[in-house]
Amino acid sequence: MGKTSTRVAVVDDDASVRKALGRLLAASSFEITKFVSATEFLKSLNEQSPQCLVVDFHMPEITGLDLHRRLATVGINIPTIVITAHNKPGLRERCEGAGAAAFLEKPFDGSALIGEINLAIHYA
Repeated sequence: MGKTSTRVAVVDDDASVRKALGRLLAASSFEITKFVSATEFLKSLNEQSPQCLVVDFHMPEITGLDLHRRLATVGINIPTIVITAHNKPGLRERCEGAGAAAFLEKPFDGSALIGEINLAIHYA
């Protein structure tokens, strides 16, 4: 289970995914913030940064992997879990090679996501 103080940001352009992940993570005692786009998330960084980022790979404008890379380029190292419904050959390797903490293909088991978040935070 997550800790009350563990802040997780969910970035996904699909409202139903944001809602479902928000419910799942809140039920596991994580503090959740949800964003419709990478741009919206980047604008929020002046506020409190999350301890883990769950981001959809396929989003308009800035992909989840590009968001992770942008953050790393400016020295912001937030453990990132990339999720996708459209896995393509080599995508997992690209994400892991860029330093993503985990890669999950939708639909995934909720306990798998919670486990990956806990691992990512523990090893951050």
